[in-house]
Amino acid sequence: MANRLTQIATRTGDDGSTGLGDGTRVAKSHQRIQAMGDVDELNSHIGVLLAEPLPDGVRELLVVIQHELFNLGGELSIPGYELLKAEAVLRLDEALAEHNATLPRLKEFILPAGTRSAAIAHVCRTVARRAERAVVTLAATDTVRAEPRQYLNRLSDLLFVLARVLNRANLDGLGGDDVYWRSEKLARDDDVG
Repeated sequence: MANRLTQIATRTGDDGSTGLGDGTRVAKSHQRIQAMGDVDELNSHIGVLLAEPLPDGVRELLVVIQHELFNLGGELSIPGYELLKAEAVLRLDEALAEHNATLPRLKEFILPAGTRSAAIAHVCRTVARRAERAVVTLAATDTVRAEPRQYLNRLSDLLFVLARVLNRANLDGLGGDDVYWRSEKLARDDDVG
């Protein structure tokens, strides 16, 4: 990996380029930079979520995820480098199964709403989906291992489940249930039946 930053304002990016971890320079509009930026944004949103009251198990899981996202970003910053391990994807699968088992089965679509922590988890979910799309787009032209894409796919699912968990945690006195979408068509069908 490249040296750690000792100087933040280098002015080397003033020409619209930026350095990758292997020292090569690419345009800031390069798809690799887009993917790295989306992963960084996701990690930042998870940092905001961590500033909220959370159940201890959720907090511990999110801290691990932040470190894994940093690994994912590091891997994206050095073409051909492997930093995110397959075990990270497996860990998300296990967390997904564990937390989903505590929830009632969904019968309706839900809105990205509820408690503040649940709403932030939904924002994280949507940014994870964007990051996944950026990695898929990058993989169409550059070599990218499957693990980064799989990790982001599982993470977005997990964040959806965690949003539901956080709506029920009632840590801020506002929890209780998901916020269900009220379809006009479903409402008309119910009135007819």
